[in-house]
Amino acid sequence: MAYILCIETSTTNCSVALAKGDKIIQLKEDYNSSYSHAERLHNFINEVIKDAGIDIRDLSAISVSKGPGSYTGLRIGVSAAKGLCYALDIPLISIPTLGSLAMQIKEKECYIVPMIDARRMEVYSAVFKSEGYDEIRETKAEILTETSFQTYLRDKKVYFIGNGVDKFSKICKDVNAVFIQNKLPSANEMAMLSYPKFLGQDFEDVSYFDPYYLKDFVTG
Repeated sequence: MAYILCIETSTTNCSVALAKGDKIIQLKEDYNSSYSHAERLHNFINEVIKDAGIDIRDLSAISVSKGPGSYTGLRIGVSAAKGLCYALDIPLISIPTLGSLAMQIKEKECYIVPMIDARRMEVYSAVFKSEGYDEIRETKAEILTETSFQTYLRDKKVYFIGNGVDKFSKICKDVNAVFIQNKLPSANEMAMLSYPKFLGQDFEDVSYFDPYYLKDFVTG
């Protein structure tokens, strides 16, 4: 069974998981309000491998959250992932940040809108169906207004999750809107997306892969 190391650094959550197949067997994360990736990421990588009782050379692939999100956070995570892939000669798998964030919602018969703060009233967001977590609206940067996501809110319950939720909850009063506060992307959801890509050999070119920044550089 393949061991896949999962790295998530797109927001302030520095999160590392070790998966055996599509199951997480170890998880370390620093779920706080400040960026600690440079200090903690490599320690977390070493800890999950040690706690699992395996050697780093037992890894079959590295999976990394590709964005969108914090420019600095994504750059640190992707650089670490590519470095490990080069050193161990193993493949790189990229996972859409909003896709794994959406998977934290377990409700049925609803829409899921993961949203990551992009400063001021702007967020990075996408729209998913709860059934199969199928993406039905592409990822984009958008400025929130009182009428945002009305197409989906008229139809059924919409669950909003991520660190962009707080600003939207202040202006959206629709009865179908459900706001899940204090949640960030985590490596904990990455295994279910990473393992099928591993089996399908859906790998990135380590030499040329860059994070999906979506917008031009903004510090933070």
